[in-house]
Amino acid sequence: MLWQEPWVWIVAGVVLAGLEMLLPGFILLGFAVGAVVVGVLIWAGLLGGSLAPMLFVFAVFSLIAWIGLRRFVGVQSSQTKVWDTDINEN
Repeated sequence: MLWQEPWVWIVAGVVLAGLEMLLPGFILLGFAVGAVVVGVLIWAGLLGGSLAPMLFVFAVFSLIAWIGLRRFVGVQSSQTKVWDTDINEN
């Protein structure tokens, strides 16, 4: 089947990473990392056969990558500005 080919997963990861340039906020980059990891694992012979384990590994690595990206590159707590007064309150 097509999902058992490592190049399909790696190309999907590259396409998702390219689409990330059009969308802000690291929405697709975690999925891109997950797809590339699955492709590398299939290529190394550590993963293969059924679609269910591949999707599980894809989901786990995508979530880990997304959390890591949000923690290290995403919105920092110092970036949020809370306004206590209004400009028209003078």
